Amino acid sequence: MISWDYFIYFAALSVLLWIAGAWKAFKGARKSACAFTATGLLVFGTFIGLLWLSLERPPLRTMGETRLWYSFFLPLAGLITYIRWKYKWILSFSTILSIVFICVNLLKPEIHNKALMPALQSPWFAPHVIIYMFAYAMLGAAAIMSIYLLWIKKNPSEDKEMSLCDNLVYVGLAFMTLGMLTGAVWAKEAWGHYWSWDPKETWAAVTWFSYLTYVHLRIGMSNKRKAALYILLLSFVFLQMCWWGINYLPAAQGSSVHTYNMN
Repeated sequence: MISWDYFIYFAALSVLLWIAGAWKAFKGARKSACAFTATGLLVFGTFIGLLWLSLERPPLRTMGETRLWYSFFLPLAGLITYIRWKYKWILSFSTILSIVFICVNLLKPEIHNKALMPALQSPWFAPHVIIYMFAYAMLGAAAIMSIYLLWIKKNPSEDKEMSLCDNLVYVGLAFMTLGMLTGAVWAKEAWGHYWSWDPKETWAAVTWFSYLTYVHLRIGMSNKRKAALYILLLSFVFLQMCWWGINYLPAAQGSSVHTYNMN
């Protein structure tokens, strides 16, 4: 069975393929760009699948394991965006972000043993976290686009580009909502209640409402583009707080049911 020691080889090959895909995108070779990126995803996904079999559980328990999924979903979100909206630079940005998470995992893998606490043995555990990781990747792509419009292009006036931000948020928020619903069902099964307003759940609600604010601002005040983009970036900060920041809050230590990944 495969062990974490093989991660560097799978990751290195995947990154090389993603870089080749990004280079082909800049050269205008769309089919080659998609082929290289998709092959890199296949290699990286193969490692996740083999690790799942080796651990005999979904590799979703620790922060290191969720970073593994985020490293996979970022290039996937980039590929979806590239295919749909044809932005040449998106594969480069998604690859760079994925490399950052891969490097963090190489330095601090946080891959634990096969054991899972009883609450994590629920059939709702894996779909809940995977759905959330995909939502985070799509919203990460939206954050990248907002940074591009605010500080690189410095003119968020193109309807097509703002429409891209909107569509990424729509998809990300939809999956986030689905993740919250599956999480509520899981919580009811594991702890006897759908929602308890512990630090993780509170920040999840803050993040959800923040992205919903962006959606309402874009629909009701479409001319306030810069304000909407700043709200989008603030929402992404909330997302990071919800994902990993709460683990460092004193209020979450020993009291939150969501701090199992720190054990």
